[in-house]
Amino acid sequence: MADLAGGRTRSELALRVASALVLIPFALFVVHQGGAWLACGAAVFAAVMGYEWCRMSGQGPVWLAAGALGLSNLAFLAVSAGWVSAVLGASALAFGALHGRGFALGAFGMLYAGGLPFALQVLREGGPWDGQAAALILMAIVWASDSGAYFAGRGFGGPALSTDSPNKTWSGALGAVICSVLSGAIAAGILEADLTAWMLFGAAISVAAQLGDLFESQIKRQFDVKDASGLVPGHGGIMDRVDGLGAVCFLAVAAFLAMPGLVGILGFQGS
Repeated sequence: MADLAGGRTRSELALRVASALVLIPFALFVVHQGGAWLACGAAVFAAVMGYEWCRMSGQGPVWLAAGALGLSNLAFLAVSAGWVSAVLGASALAFGALHGRGFALGAFGMLYAGGLPFALQVLREGGPWDGQAAALILMAIVWASDSGAYFAGRGFGGPALSTDSPNKTWSGALGAVICSVLSGAIAAGILEADLTAWMLFGAAISVAAQLGDLFESQIKRQFDVKDASGLVPGHGGIMDRVDGLGAVCFLAVAAFLAMPGLVGILGFQGS
């Protein structure tokens, strides 16, 4: 039995690594390029996550709303996409309501599925800071946090972090924070910024990412599903992979706007 369990663990790890080798270079490329590349990538991810929301919730037309919000991100390249998102999203949601779907559930699905990639796009393109550096470094720290949680949780085990996610443990959460703090120290060296501030910021990134992950776990529990989909072997769905990153991007944008001095302390001053 131990050999069987070990074989499953190695097989799952191999799938996770293979999927990461495809998704990570794609994500790094579109974020590094920004502009139209990122807008198109955000649109695709929003539409896919809209499909995953339909799969979990049983709603048919919600993917139209999520896809519309994602596609409207293209307008972000030149003009405000606010009215475009509102018109397209409201139209799709109205269509869903007329076909007997829950309006409130559909509205939340649209905002959740479309908002996660949009938050990354706003971090990269929408503020008075070095968006390229901010987005790439925060992505790397979130991935370090996820890796720390996975390996520490599998290696040490222990009490579950949440009843909604029995595979997530306190040891995994601590491992995630430690990896994020160390990644923050590396970021401080790269940006020649304050080491203490970056170590604290790294810890905050890990906590935010884990809260985003737990939030989606609660959603999946409500729908009684294990994964958003099976589109990403070893990981579940796209939504399962970007829930933490989306939460981090959203909170980072809010922090940078509310505390402009933080941008300078972290070394993200715009050119």
